[in-house]
Amino acid sequence: MITLIDVMKNEAVKRYVKKADDFLGVIGYTEHGERHAKRVAKTAKRILSELKKEERIIILGSIAGYLHDIGNVINRENHAQSGAILVHSILSSMGMPVEDVSEIIGAIGNHHEEDGVPVSDVAAALILSDKSDVHRSRVRNLEFVKFDIHDRVNYATTKSVLDVNQDDTKIIFNLTIDTTIAAVMEYFEIFLSRTIISRRAADFLGCKFELIINGTKVI
Repeated sequence: MITLIDVMKNEAVKRYVKKADDFLGVIGYTEHGERHAKRVAKTAKRILSELKKEERIIILGSIAGYLHDIGNVINRENHAQSGAILVHSILSSMGMPVEDVSEIIGAIGNHHEEDGVPVSDVAAALILSDKSDVHRSRVRNLEFVKFDIHDRVNYATTKSVLDVNQDDTKIIFNLTIDTTIAAVMEYFEIFLSRTIISRRAADFLGCKFELIINGTKVI
């Protein structure tokens, strides 16, 4: 079975991931490159592992996590769908079975909060892992006076952890936000749609979604 390591070694994948991040940098988006790809892959794998999903699904979740933003090399708009098509071509050329390719492209095509739906365990894990990567390390623009609200909220977030509580079947997103930089309400102003799709993803996995900000349970 093709693994995440195999995919990460693919030269086309390496170049697409880097160039997609470069293009987003030009238009002012937060980091979506190697660091984000690896973190989402790792978190998706952990979610599926802790929920005791089969090994095949865990591997596919990690691959989907790593490749989910590759469509930004084409355009930010509809990047989930264009990325799914691009990934189909790459994985098929690597000899991945159609059933496995289908799981991955279905997850990638549904990961964006504006039009995505948790259609599978892989998709749900990808959504949760992607939306939980909120942190100041993703901010490119360090000139504070130029921060837009998206940069400001990311920069204000000093800690973000997604935990799976198997005993209570809960998925808990724990954030620490420096309120001298951004108000908690600003988080919801720009991330409400992400919170909603995260709750739906947790529901699909048979879990309850909880959001904790600065030690207080918000959802």
